[in-house]
Amino acid sequence: MLTATLLNGVAVAAIAVGGIAPFVAVVVGTSSLANALLNAGIWFSFGAVLHLAARAVLRRLIE
Repeated sequence: MLTATLLNGVAVAAIAVGGIAPFVAVVVGTSSLANALLNAGIWFSFGAVLHLAARAVLRRLIE
């Protein structure tokens, strides 16, 4: 269960940081909007995969 909690925590952090940081870079002027959207999409996908992995770990524990 701790493994699932760890994976889910990392997923939340990846989505939060990966979603916020690229748009801060756009506001500051160090990145383009297209690049920010690409980076945010990659980090969101990474977080989603980690979240699904955490759910799979929990599903195995319940069975």
